[in-house]
Amino acid sequence: MPQQNKQDPTTQVPDGDEPRQGLTIHLGDHEQVCAALEMTRDYRGDTTLHLKDGEAVAGFVFDVGGSGPDDRSLRLELPGEGGRRTILASEISHIDFDGRDPAAGKSWEGWVKRYAEKKLAGEAASIESEKLD
Repeated sequence: MPQQNKQDPTTQVPDGDEPRQGLTIHLGDHEQVCAALEMTRDYRGDTTLHLKDGEAVAGFVFDVGGSGPDDRSLRLELPGEGGRRTILASEISHIDFDGRDPAAGKSWEGWVKRYAEKKLAGEAASIESEKLD
């Protein structure tokens, strides 16, 4: 991720950027909305959806539905309530990626690199994965 993207976590939809904790996306035109919804679904942590009526809804987004500007929506799991909720994109003003992504920085390439470094240093290296907490 380029360093300049780490300086300002509030942005429109960043081109080619990955969703990360601390990022806020303000929704704009239909193309930006589609990109933001896909990014939100791909994020592995909780998000907070700030609705235009002032309500804030926090949860884990697991699905994006619809295809047109009037029917695009997010489905999310609500913590503690055990329920699910569908929210139309047209109701959302901005999205905060505020939950910790438990898999951030734990790519296959990173694992192989750490494994090789341990082996070369003569340390015990195993194929077991790290705990995600």
